[in-house]
Amino acid sequence: MDLIPIAVFWCLAAWAFVGRSHRLVYLFFGAMSFGSFAVVPPALLAGLTLTPAPIVAVLLIVRHFIGKDELAYALGMATRPSRLAWLFLFWAFACITTLFMPRLFAGEVVVVPLRQDDIGAGPLAPSLQNLSQLLYLSISVAMVFVFTRMLRTTAMRRHVLAALCLGAAMAVFTGLLDFGTLFLPLEGLLEPFRTATYALLTSIEVVDGKRVVGLMPEASTFGYLTLSFLVALYFLRRAMPAGLLRDRIVPVLLVMLVLLLWLSTSSAAYLGFGVFACAAVAEWGWRAVGARRNPYLHRGLLREFMIGLGVLTTLLLLVVAFPQLLAPVTERIDTWVLQKAASSSFEERNMWTQVAWDAVAATYGLGVGLGGTRASNLLVALASNAGVLATLCYLAFVVQCLALRRAAPFDVQGQALLVGIRWAYAAPFVSSLVIGTSPDFGLFNAFLYGFAMAATSAASSFRAQVSAASSPFSAARNAHGA
Repeated sequence: MDLIPIAVFWCLAAWAFVGRSHRLVYLFFGAMSFGSFAVVPPALLAGLTLTPAPIVAVLLIVRHFIGKDELAYALGMATRPSRLAWLFLFWAFACITTLFMPRLFAGEVVVVPLRQDDIGAGPLAPSLQNLSQLLYLSISVAMVFVFTRMLRTTAMRRHVLAALCLGAAMAVFTGLLDFGTLFLPLEGLLEPFRTATYALLTSIEVVDGKRVVGLMPEASTFGYLTLSFLVALYFLRRAMPAGLLRDRIVPVLLVMLVLLLWLSTSSAAYLGFGVFACAAVAEWGWRAVGARRNPYLHRGLLREFMIGLGVLTTLLLLVVAFPQLLAPVTERIDTWVLQKAASSSFEERNMWTQVAWDAVAATYGLGVGLGGTRASNLLVALASNAGVLATLCYLAFVVQCLALRRAAPFDVQGQALLVGIRWAYAAPFVSSLVIGTSPDFGLFNAFLYGFAMAATSAASSFRAQVSAASSPFSAARNAHGA
């Protein structure tokens, strides 16, 4: 029975690979919700689990960089400081650390292994996790190159925004199926997609119901997934063309994503949602004051204000009229956020982070290699696994990509996309600071980074043309031609 969904996936992958490139983009986002589904029987890979999204990402990488010219383009981006050089340096340092440090510091550094069957801290030793985590990080880095190359055209931007909606719809669909197991016998329908070898926490019960996990390994990863789709759809929807998708389907998806995020009962997702709510208010105020020249950013301001005011007024009236309606909400927030510090999982995650941080000092900032130790904070995971130097390169790339680069003055859609990406990055990043166990920044962030770089590629070409036109040689050539 498990071979049927595997066969279906590979048929879809083959169909997408031989067709137009946007097919793989739709499959890529649609596959993100299947984080517990092994598309290759783990017994064939010595227990290693390969899920759909990384496989589709590899197909995209092969599809876009199989030619000699494309490889030369990728090499050019990797060696230019204004493009992806900082990201390439991060990957290079991470590779060196992973290949040498687990052996250099073997037995001398205390770590918490990534494997779920290893309980507690122990001495560092080389393992298969080093290679698997290096593979996943390499795929994420390569996908930044792919999206940077692919999303420069308006047509592909339109496809990727529609694919984002498909991915959100799949997250909603799988979440509703999992939630429906409380009322209908749907477990048999979900079991063939829960074949990963790592621990799957899919049946955790809480006081007021079940923690919804969809087809992800646990509630926190499902909450992070719904949060990522929620913020991306909310802030990028303005760059979509007017029509059924943007004006009807996206609002429904946003409401459903909020509902499923709430049902995940993930404290990290709740924290991220709070950041998202603050960012949404700040972004609206910024657009109302400083974005009047951009029709993409200025559209819908009054309607959004009226909807927000109406929702807030309705909630206030309901709370005043029926105060008991607020009790389940405050109880859940108190249990899963305010009292989280008293839980055993919080203590365990704090222990992971402390051990990982101690490993940074024990290795003099060199790191223990990717997959060497577990943390519960993305930045600590980066520093302890990849090393301090690699972490600085990564942070330099993030700042350059999201804060320093600018879209071309004439590219109003690129400006809207870049603004949306910046606001969409905040909430998942804050959430990753409390649940990030791996130094791999992930495929969703790879999409955001690549989209940001692509949205500013026209600006680089524009500045290059201006610089060439204003150079002394150009001036002399123009004068001679006159």
